[in-house]
Amino acid sequence: MRIPGPATRDDDGAAAIGAAGGLHLYQRQLHDRYGDVVQFPLPGVGTAVSVADPVLLERTARLDERPEALFAFLSPLCEAGNLQVIGAEEHTPWRRVLLDVLAGRPSHERHFGEFVALAHDLADRWAADDGARGVALQEDLTALSLRMICAYALGGTDPALVDTGRVVHAFEVVLTESIGQMYRPPGADEEARARRVEDALRYLRGTVDRVLDARRGSRARGDRSDLVGALHDAGMTPARIRDTVMVTLLAAHHTTGVAVSWTLHLLSRHPGAADRVAAELDAVLGERAAPDHADLRRLTYLDMVLKEAMRLYPPGPYGARRTDEAITLGPYEIPAGSTVFYPFWAVHMNPAHWPEPERFDPERFTPRAVAGRARLAHIPFGIGPRSCEGAALAVVEAQLVLAVLLKRFRFRPVPGHEVTTVERFVLRAADDIRVVAEPREAGRG
Repeated sequence: MRIPGPATRDDDGAAAIGAAGGLHLYQRQLHDRYGDVVQFPLPGVGTAVSVADPVLLERTARLDERPEALFAFLSPLCEAGNLQVIGAEEHTPWRRVLLDVLAGRPSHERHFGEFVALAHDLADRWAADDGARGVALQEDLTALSLRMICAYALGGTDPALVDTGRVVHAFEVVLTESIGQMYRPPGADEEARARRVEDALRYLRGTVDRVLDARRGSRARGDRSDLVGALHDAGMTPARIRDTVMVTLLAAHHTTGVAVSWTLHLLSRHPGAADRVAAELDAVLGERAAPDHADLRRLTYLDMVLKEAMRLYPPGPYGARRTDEAITLGPYEIPAGSTVFYPFWAVHMNPAHWPEPERFDPERFTPRAVAGRARLAHIPFGIGPRSCEGAALAVVEAQLVLAVLLKRFRFRPVPGHEVTTVERFVLRAADDIRVVAEPREAGRG
């Protein structure tokens, strides 16, 4: 049976994606029009099969190869080979090292106090800022997330070595220009764009080199909470270590920072849910200003709110795999060597699994509701052997930051500020998300 979808195009669909506002929006348009399985032209790939049915996605969950062209925009960050698309033989040991460093609860607990201090520093700065323009959530929270991953995975980093604002901006330049190049026609300004990217890359590489130089010889072998040391002990080359640090800094600060930003954005527009989070924090923490690690398990409604925010605004809006053999998806046969596109945002908005999908409703994540839903209906960190290695750490960081900020503040939107989604490797707001942070005492009626 032929898979439904738009006609093949000479430009591999670049114009249609650009007209939709990006691949993050185009995927949703495709599935709204054609259903759960769609075949469509995709730049650099030719033709891809997109699957928005979480049950059918189970048939693809073991796939381990990514199509190189779709993730070529990350290649400038990886001089030793694009870590997102390296073959399974290389990827498996690299992933194992990352999981050892990022996924362990003991190391989460060991660094928890550092995270709390960093979150309090941001809250103090917000408390001192009473500007009418409000705080810029993405700018501040991605910088906070970058500080956290430096403290966690790099064994502690001298703040003088990492200018978080400049690092965040440099990553933004690289991603904006590299992703945009996939969908825009060549123009007269390409040379200027290329210079901007190279300048940003030069700064990022110089920053990472300074960190690596400072870390050299300053750790004890066997310290598995230190990413640099763990990669060295695993026999990784210096070039691969630098690339891994670059990609880890990118992925860790982008995903956590935007997840917390979108969560606060939603709570600023749903005061009833915000009140319930505040009541839970007061009940669990009492007079304490921050949770300890064990408290996170008791913040069940906060966890539901975070999960619903990542459903409505998944940090990574899409992924892809390449089939190594033919597979059957419902009535459709997918040949070996095909590109299977994972439209995470469309999966999260599938009305067959999420009634009224546009509505913000944390009750979707009660244990009973979760038990009655397909396993892959909620996949904010991807699926299978290429899913996010730092997912567990990201959730701990997000819950902690939300707890500290929502214990102290109520948030309301800045009037007239428009929030529009844009694709930058993660799902961001084009002009940031501005909210007013009010001390909770002042906000109580």
